[in-house]
Order: sequence, then C-alpha cells, then structure tokens
Amino acid sequence: MPALAHSLFPIVNILGAAIAVFATTMLAPLAVAFFNHEEVVIAYDTAFLVTFVSGASLWLITRRFKRELLPRDGFLLVGLIWTVLPAFATLPLMLHLPALSFTDAYFEAVSGMTTTGATTLSGLDELPASINFWRCLLQWMGGMGILVLMVAVLPLLGVGGTQLFRAESAGPIKDTKLTPRITDTAIGLWSVYGAISLACFLAYWAGGMTALDAVMHMFTTMSLGGMSSHDTSFAFFDSPLLEWVCVFFMLLASINFAVYFLVVRKRSLGVLLTDIEARGTLIVMMGGVLLVAVYLLWQGVYADPLEALRKSAFNVVSIASTTGYASVDFNQWPSFAPWFMLMLSGVATSAGSTGAGIKMIRFIVLVKQARREMLRALHPSVISPVRLRDTVVENNVIFAVLAFMLMYGTTIIAMTFLLTISGLDVLTAFSAVVACVNNTGPGLNQVGPATTYAVLNDFETWVCAIAMLLGRLEMMSVFVLFTPAFWRK
Repeated sequence: MPALAHSLFPIVNILGAAIAVFATTMLAPLAVAFFNHEEVVIAYDTAFLVTFVSGASLWLITRRFKRELLPRDGFLLVGLIWTVLPAFATLPLMLHLPALSFTDAYFEAVSGMTTTGATTLSGLDELPASINFWRCLLQWMGGMGILVLMVAVLPLLGVGGTQLFRAESAGPIKDTKLTPRITDTAIGLWSVYGAISLACFLAYWAGGMTALDAVMHMFTTMSLGGMSSHDTSFAFFDSPLLEWVCVFFMLLASINFAVYFLVVRKRSLGVLLTDIEARGTLIVMMGGVLLVAVYLLWQGVYADPLEALRKSAFNVVSIASTTGYASVDFNQWPSFAPWFMLMLSGVATSAGSTGAGIKMIRFIVLVKQARREMLRALHPSVISPVRLRDTVVENNVIFAVLAFMLMYGTTIIAMTFLLTISGLDVLTAFSAVVACVNNTGPGLNQVGPATTYAVLNDFETWVCAIAMLLGRLEMMSVFVLFTPAFWRK
C-alpha cells in the first residue's frame, strides 16, 4: 500500500485538481442558460456539483502525496485526464437529453475535447443555446489542450509541470522551450490563443453572426473543431464574407502558435515568413484549394470559376485543417475531391497548432529522409544529413517519426478492420477512422457532412471514440501505457 500510494496517489491528486478546475467551466453554459431562461439550468447545477465534489474529494484524500512528476507519471496523467474529463462532460448532455445513451454522450464529449467535431446529435437548431455552447466550449478548451492550462496551475499545487507538458505537447521535437519556465510557456501560448480567438469573435460578429453564434463558432474555428449550433453547419449562414473570414482564421489556427508567440516577442513577422513548417502548411492548403477548384470546374460541378474557388477554399481548408465545417455536401462531389481532402487532413496542419494528424513537420522530415535514402542508393558512401533550415535533424528524431508513422498506419488499418467486422461498409469504415484519428469530424459515405455518426452501433461508436483519443494524444502517449517497461520499477 505505501508503494502504491507513493506511485499513484500523487497522480490521483493532480487528477482530482483537474476535475475540480474542469467543473468551473460548466459555469459558463450555466450563465447562458440562466440569461436565456432555459429549463436546462438545473442540469448544469447538478453537473457542476457532481464534478466539483468528485474532483475536490480526490484532491483532499490524496493531498498528502505530492512530488515532482516523473516521465511515466506525465504519460499516465495525460491518459487519465483525457479519458476521465469527457465522462464528467457528459453530465449536462445526459441530464438534459435523457434519451441520449452514455455511449453517445461520451462520444460527443470526446469529440468535443479532442476537437474532432463528429456528432451523434441532430436537431441542433432546436437544442437550448447553452447545450450548443457547452459542446463548442469543450472544443475551444481542448484546442490548445486542457493540460497546457493545467501546466500553469500545477506550480500553485506544489507540483512542477514539465513532464506533463512534454507528454501532452504535439510533434516530434518537444523539448524546445519558448521561455525559461514551462509555466510561462503555457501562459504565453494561451495568451496568443486567447488574443486570436477574440479577433475571430469580433470578425464573425461584424460579419453578421449573432453574438452567441459568433462566440460558439469562434470556439470551434480556433480549435479547428468544427462543431456548429446548426444542423447545416456553416451553410446555415449562406454568407461568402463569413466563409472567407472562417478560411482566414482556420489557416491561422493551422500554424504553430509558438510561432505567433515568437513573432510578438521579437516584434517581427520574419519568424513566421521563414518558418519551414508554416510555409509547408500554407503551400499544401493553397495548392489543394486550387487543385480541387480546377477539378470541380473540369467535372462540371460548378460553371462559375469564382464559385468553384469559394466552395473549394472553404471546404478544402476546413477538412485539411481538421476543422470539419461544411458549406456543401462535398460527399456528393466526384470521389477524387472528398478523398483528397480527407487525405490532406493527415498532413496539412503544423505541430503546435490546434490541428491533428501526422503534422506537417513530420511529413517534411519523412520527405527529406526518403530523398536521403534515394541518394544513398545511388551513392552509398555519401554523407547527407537531414536538415530543417540550418538545423540537422538527429537520427533519434527521425526514428521517432518513423515509429509514429508505423503506429499511425497500424491504428488506422486495425480500427478499419474492427468497423468492417461489425458490418460497416469499407468506405464508411475507413473514412470514419481516418476522420477520427485525424480529429477531422465528417467522413464519407454514411458519415459524410450531411449526416451524423448516429448511424453507428455502440461498438462502432466506442471504436471511433478511442480513435479520436489516440489521434489527439498521437498514439505514443497512449500505447506506452501498455508496455511492460512502463510498469516496471
């Protein structure tokens, strides 16, 4: 028992604090419900009480057990927080929608917190505003990672957050700090995230959205989540201006927020203009937009080049950035376009952005490594290091990228087989898994942008929920928990 207390109770202590802090976020939709005179107020009262008491109790019971987190502690805590918090996030949904099963409610909460945007709900326009607000707020909080916020809170609890930050942060190069203290880094990233979020809200509001719609769609744009308060998603507004505003902010959110942080610190756009990953993200997305626009014109889907460009720009950037909004049912476009867009969702966003997937930096490293191997095939004795600008990429980073790609591909294949075994057709199964692992949201065929994931049975829904969590935590942070070495002393 003492050994168990020493090893696990400090983790449970921080988990309890995270749950208690998470409970306070329910006060925001509670305020919305109160001012709109919604009957759902009692649901938030109960959900807040249950969540806060649960978290506070865990924290109080284990408060004697505190120590600096070890690397393995960070991985375990990340896994626990990202699986436990969605369970509490289901409470407002289930209390207001008693017909909603825990499976579907958990799927909805995981989809929100992982910024996936897939949903099992329909009739969104008829839901209380506070319920839609809660769904969208979950995405905004998950965008930069609730754990990054907790890194700023952990020192107040007497626990350092460095290991936690490294376990949760995305990308192959995690040890570069923007500031000498990891807490300052977390606060800096959230400050940038908040500032751009405010600009996005004001742009939507000025563009014609109601204040509440502007807030909710700001939440899901900046998080690249894509949930909406309307069944028809962004098509509800039927506004070219709002679509172009959305495209702009989706592109901003697809770039590493650390770059913006450095732009502010150095007071120079040169950091952004010379960042190889930011350039790659913009080139791939703009190239994809032009390719799909030309393809749609060629196939006769649209006769007007400007309309083709507008539809392509919004939907390609939305899917490639893993946001998942839709202004049309692109499932009805000739098959190349939607499949191409779905594949872009795996590589287009930058590490350190609110997007998911393989990430552009890994894609660049893979391309450079492939080129190096082809050069070695021609000239076996040549020395040709992989470089990112003036920096040589160490072999251990390249090996980590290759290992990630193996796990990424294996996860998609294995989960596709699980869905097809359950009876789902292969196109729906594969696109659903890719959309969930990349945290994109809408897939194709039965889970396209005009439909929901309600067509899945409970088993299939759980597979997709797990896929979303694996995608958000980039596999390694989860799979390491199942290795024998992790549990050895």
